[in-house]
Amino acid sequence: MRAVLDIVLIVLDLYVWLLIASAILSWLIAFNVVNTRNQFIAAVGEFLYRITEPVLAPIRRMLPSLGGLDLSPIVVILIIMFLQRVISYYIYPNVI
Repeated sequence: MRAVLDIVLIVLDLYVWLLIASAILSWLIAFNVVNTRNQFIAAVGEFLYRITEPVLAPIRRMLPSLGGLDLSPIVVILIIMFLQRVISYYIYPNVI
């Protein structure tokens, strides 16, 4: 059981990093720092979009519109941090 919970914690950590990478890439694309006509950038952007969008879309629908500011990655990261704490302190207290 400990191995499964360790894998769950690692996957949650990895997903947080994917959310951060997706947010940074979207900023770089919005400010024309990177060009989406580059095939590598387009492939990375598509991968990050397909990985993060199924989780971010329901959060975006629940949050009020704040103009161009998207707070859904922050909300998802906070939810993941909460899940990690619950797993670490209550389900598997010997992680830390």
